[in-house]
Amino acid sequence: MGHLLTKLEASHDPDLLVGFDTADDAGVYRVREDLALVQTVDLITPVCDDPYLFGQVAAANSLSDVFAMGGRPLTALNICCFPGSGVPEGVYAEILRGGHDKTREAGAVLVGGHTVRDPELKYGLSVTGTIDPGRILRNSGAMPGDLLVLTKPVGTGVMITAAKKGALAQDRFQKVVANMARLNGTASDLALEHSARACTDITGFGLAGHSLEMARGSGAGIRLCFSALPRYPESLDLIEQGVKTGVTESNRALAGDQILFAASLGPTERWLMFDPQTSGGLLISVPADRGPALVTALHAKGVADAALVGEVFASDRPILEIAA
Repeated sequence: MGHLLTKLEASHDPDLLVGFDTADDAGVYRVREDLALVQTVDLITPVCDDPYLFGQVAAANSLSDVFAMGGRPLTALNICCFPGSGVPEGVYAEILRGGHDKTREAGAVLVGGHTVRDPELKYGLSVTGTIDPGRILRNSGAMPGDLLVLTKPVGTGVMITAAKKGALAQDRFQKVVANMARLNGTASDLALEHSARACTDITGFGLAGHSLEMARGSGAGIRLCFSALPRYPESLDLIEQGVKTGVTESNRALAGDQILFAASLGPTERWLMFDPQTSGGLLISVPADRGPALVTALHAKGVADAALVGEVFASDRPILEIAA
């Protein structure tokens, strides 16, 4: 959607603090000097066979955009694209129950929604949150010298595809589902506490795509260290076996020539960088002296996979470098 919106003229309303011009995670609109609204909408197709868990993952995925901006979810609306037939009784109720429970866990209130018939099942939320206009975490505030922290493993796209094809044991897939269902609220709170300058959540465009958006918005270069990235251990083996998603290639094409890979990184490692994520972690840019403390705090609060993964550097053009 963000790439389509670039064809439209951006609003010049002075109270629109974050619009679609920097491909940020959510819009922010000021309603008074000390209060602004954060608004987002997202929906996904099923990632697992359990309808309740799918509802939780879909809701966490939608809520994440508000957390990525440093906001707090306030209300949510269900968006249900459900087939008119062929779905066992009780499935839709379980999806909605999962979404409701995750919304409540986030401290928000589910206030209604909308349903349409669709041959392909999809579910998600439209979320409105609140934020302090002076403490917005944009994807465009990273500064040279900052360190980058990633809070969840990458590889959900290939892991979901493998699970659907029966190429991944369900007990191994359960950790992936649990991580996708985990809210990014704690990570957001700690990012603000540690003076984060920029933030984005890693979703459909993959780690490379969203990192590059941060580089473009910040007018800087970003360097990630592949060996430092938290990732699912099976992901590279599955890519080697030919497992991939339907949008990985388009993600690679969108990046164009703005990504430079270390020569030692082969096709498998490069492919993982474009793997689309569902309800992925936050990529947080913090001053260098706060980076290690942020990771320590995240670990202490149960965000066990959080890691320092790179740095921001001065560049005359937005670029993403992937070191070995």
